[in-house]
Parts: sequence; C-alpha cells; structure tokens
Amino acid sequence: MTIVIAAGGTGGHLYPAVALAREFLRRDPSAKIVFVGTTKGIESKVLAHERFPLELITAKPVMGKGLGEALRGLLSVPIGIWQSWRILGAHKADLVIGVGGYTSPTMLAAAALRGIARVILEPNAYPGMANIAVGPLAQRVFLAFDSAADKFAKSKVRVVGTPIRQDFLRDTTRPEPSATGDPQRLLIFGGSQGAKAINSAVIDSLAPLMQKLPKLSITHQTGEADHARVAEAYRQAGVQAEVVPFLYDMPRVLRGADLVVARSGAMTIAELTACGKPAILIPLPTAIYNHQMMNARAMEAAGGAVVLPQPELTGAQLARTIADILQQPDRLRRMQDKSRGMRRIEAAETIVRECYALMGVNHDHNRTVGAAGA
Repeated sequence: MTIVIAAGGTGGHLYPAVALAREFLRRDPSAKIVFVGTTKGIESKVLAHERFPLELITAKPVMGKGLGEALRGLLSVPIGIWQSWRILGAHKADLVIGVGGYTSPTMLAAAALRGIARVILEPNAYPGMANIAVGPLAQRVFLAFDSAADKFAKSKVRVVGTPIRQDFLRDTTRPEPSATGDPQRLLIFGGSQGAKAINSAVIDSLAPLMQKLPKLSITHQTGEADHARVAEAYRQAGVQAEVVPFLYDMPRVLRGADLVVARSGAMTIAELTACGKPAILIPLPTAIYNHQMMNARAMEAAGGAVVLPQPELTGAQLARTIADILQQPDRLRRMQDKSRGMRRIEAAETIVRECYALMGVNHDHNRTVGAAGA
C-alpha cells in the first residue's frame, strides 16, 4: 500500500502529516509513504530528518499575492497537475492526502483524474483556500475544528482534532523542580520559522527576567533568519541558554518544559495540550481570519494559557508574566491540569481508520492505546 501526502511550507501543515505517516506505518509497517512538496518550505529539511522520501513539484501561491504573482501561480497549476500525475503513477499510489498549502490542489486533482482515493486534512479553525478549492474532489474531509465544517459538504466532513506525533504522549509529566533541585525550564518558540516579534520581546525581557528567576533554564527556537541576532543578545546579556534555529526533537523539549512561550497555531495548541503544558500565547496578528487569536483565547478560557497580544507586547510585560506563573506553584499546576484537560490525542488513529475504510482495507490489528473507538 502506498500513501502519498501533499504537505509542506510550514510546520503547521507538515507535522500533522508526519503524525499521520507514523500512524499508517504503525498500523502497517509494510506501507510506503511518499511526501510531495516544493523547494520553498521546510519540508526538505524536516523530512530528511524524519527519514521520509520527498518528491518535489512546481507549485506557487495564488491567494494574497499581486496580479503578477497570482498569474504565475495559476500558470503553474497545469504543470503541477502533470507532475503530480507522473508521481502518482510512478509510485502506484493507493491514497492521496492533502494537508493544504501549494501542493494539495494539484495532487488532489491528479488523484481524482486517476481514480485514486483522496482525502483532505484541514488543521485550522478556518480552512485555507487550497483545501476549499479542492473540497469537491475529496472523498473525506478531516477537520480539527467544527468552525471549518460549513466550507465543505457535510456528508464528507469528520471533525477529529489535529494529528500529533506519538512522541508527544510519552511520559508527559515530570517531577516538580522544587522536589528535584532542577531549575525551572522555559521553552520559547515562534513556529517552525521563528517569530521576530517574539524574539525581540524576549531579548528585552532578559534582564528583568533573570533578576526574578536567576536559575531559570531557557531553550529558545529562533528561526533561521533571526538566530545570529538572538544568540548574540543572550551572549551580551550574560544569559546561558540553548538558542537554536530549529528544534527537530520538539516532543522531548516540550515534555521537559515547565512553561512555554509560543504562537497559537492549531498544531501548537494540539501539542501543548497533549503534553499538558501551560503557555503564554502570542497570536500571530496577521493570521487569516484571526484564527490564532481565537485558538489562544479558547485555551486561555479553559485555564491553560495567558494571552499577550503582539501589538501590546513588551519585554517588561513578558518578564513579569513568566515570573508570575513560575513563582506560583499552585497556579502552575492548575494551568497544567487545565491544559491537559483540553487534549485530543485520537485524531491520527481516527483518520487512518477512516482512510482504510474508504479503501475497503482493514488494518486494525495495531491500535493506539486510549484512542477513541479502539
């Protein structure tokens, strides 16, 4: 059995796809997984690390671009469909999964032309235009949020949550630092490509933060473009920290954190709640339909997070908020419990089971412990 997954661009699209790929292989180790992406996103780097093969096609953005770029994007569609057709034939694909982004439309179109089973995964509260455009071609549409359902045919929709890698579910608790003598651990990241606004606020927060919490252990994913600037700021501030462009082993680092400062994309919220981690969320203000703010407010309302809107963000405010949470053990524990109470860990299991049912294949002999319906 061969599954082709069109996903890439950002971690928000790619990592749910990796979670699905791992679940297919857990169910059937003989399955063949092939990813399809472009040279523009993070997929080449991440998939090499994850040891999945990657095929590249020509795909360019259309929405939100100027007339010239939009025209070039439209002109690339026939080329992308032809390339997708060849890839599906070469790999004798049995199933195509589109996870949004530039590559999904052409892969879904080619799969429809070939009569191959095809599904969509939409991880965001408001679906992207790529998935909306190919919704009529999909046989199933798997959603993370109910709010996205009205963009697709009701008969196709399944609201299942966001697939996460099983590595996030291993030993999601750790002893309190006060009991072990270990320093408290703060994890900072702004998404797979980093976030300059968060990085700048953290730099401005270092002096007051270390005055309040001199033993704090910090891991900071900066993104490639901003790594040198941020690393130098830590050096000049005399703060020892793990400052890296990218975290490949996010499950391990996240499981070990006591508090997280992050954006609030759907993937981030799913991973935080799976691990039961309290968070300070700084939503991306330019996110389409303001969905990151909606995600963040939902977690805040549940008691697992504090929201700091980026337009109002200062280093002093960030330092104060971090210290207020970490210096109150009871509050930290309550936030952990509320975060864990939001988690949905069965999405990958459910999607894979439905995909096999769609293809008329039964591979239910390896089930995820605790998954719905298992």
